[in-house]
Amino acid sequence: MTLATGIFFVAAVLGVVYLAADRDRKRVAAGRPESGNGIMRRLPSVEQIDRLTYRTVMFGFPVWTFGVIAGAIWADQAWGRYWGWDPVETWAFITWVLYAAFLHARATAGWRGRRAHYIQLLGFISLTFNILVVQVFIVGLHSYAGVN
Repeated sequence: MTLATGIFFVAAVLGVVYLAADRDRKRVAAGRPESGNGIMRRLPSVEQIDRLTYRTVMFGFPVWTFGVIAGAIWADQAWGRYWGWDPVETWAFITWVLYAAFLHARATAGWRGRRAHYIQLLGFISLTFNILVVQVFIVGLHSYAGVN
């Protein structure tokens, strides 16, 4: 899960870079002056960033899926059940669904660009919410809430 989180972090950074580069490209196309920094000129094209983000999520998604399945197997050995709808388990599933929606939208509906990147970033927000809020403040088998 840590490896998948790192991979999804890279994809989220690429998604933010894509949105910034796309916004800058649209500004220039509208006749506005280029932004003052030279970073945007050094970036690859938005199509290349889009493709790289998609490939990064394609690499991280099976790793995340393996983590969820391995966690279920471990839970069966530790607690006698595969899935108990613990808050962390539930948010891991929500994150999985959001990344699956991103991949599905790209593969079947042909979503490219901003709409797809918003879904991908929503998946990362869900993952971050799970780590920083659910595990810390909500009591459950996986949480640190109530630990003194």
